[in-house]
Amino acid sequence: LEGKVLAMIFDKPSTRTRVSFDVGMRQLGGETIMLTGTEMQLGRSETIADTAKVLSRYVDAIMIRTTSHDRLLELTENATVPVINGLTDETHPCQLMADIMTFEEHRGPVAGKTIAWTGDGNNVLHSLLEASARFRFKLNVAVPEGSEPAQKHVDWSKANGGKLKFTRSPEEAVHEADCIVTDCWVSMGQEHRARGHNVFLPYQVNAALMAKAKPDALFMHCLPAHRGEEVTDEVIDGPHSVVFDEAENRLHAQKAVLAWCLGA
Repeated sequence: LEGKVLAMIFDKPSTRTRVSFDVGMRQLGGETIMLTGTEMQLGRSETIADTAKVLSRYVDAIMIRTTSHDRLLELTENATVPVINGLTDETHPCQLMADIMTFEEHRGPVAGKTIAWTGDGNNVLHSLLEASARFRFKLNVAVPEGSEPAQKHVDWSKANGGKLKFTRSPEEAVHEADCIVTDCWVSMGQEHRARGHNVFLPYQVNAALMAKAKPDALFMHCLPAHRGEEVTDEVIDGPHSVVFDEAENRLHAQKAVLAWCLGA
């Protein structure tokens, strides 16, 4: 991607997304420009539509990590260069690409396998629902009442062949699972959705819950993890955990996205 420039827009703080896209673009021979919401006044002093049109004259692609999925859509509708979803409050597709890559590195093809989700029905789960249909794995979901994923993502997955099971019981969800996935109970920028930790405590991934899955089951988490909340130290630092392989694979998966978007 020599001579190509990626604009990276961040509405919210980032470690993995920022570093992996920056390093990935550089490894492919391109360059990056980082823009924060405060620097750009995105959608405030200038409309998102105008920002998209201007940036399209300067750069070859745009990556945005934002608290608003609507911002992503408006940016995409008005840009004339590829726009990459680095994360929104609704979806996190780049994470799922890394997750699928990580699973298949360790356990072979994910098709036909069983993945279990326990915790909050958030953006990562929404992308996992889509991935279950695209990659043909069974997805068991355990979330507390009131924390269900958005119905449109469930409906899309089912309409496209997703094999889904929903339960209130994390033990039922992880039974014979090939992989257990979770995320923090309150996502950054979603504090208004916060519920008492007592509601989520039964959904914690600990040694007892891991023991309900297959003996060689993997544990995944997109990070950052709130140790002692959604996962215990024993699990995240234990032999089932592949969370740091996931983090590394963000780099490799996103290099593939960049190469595809920019025609390499």
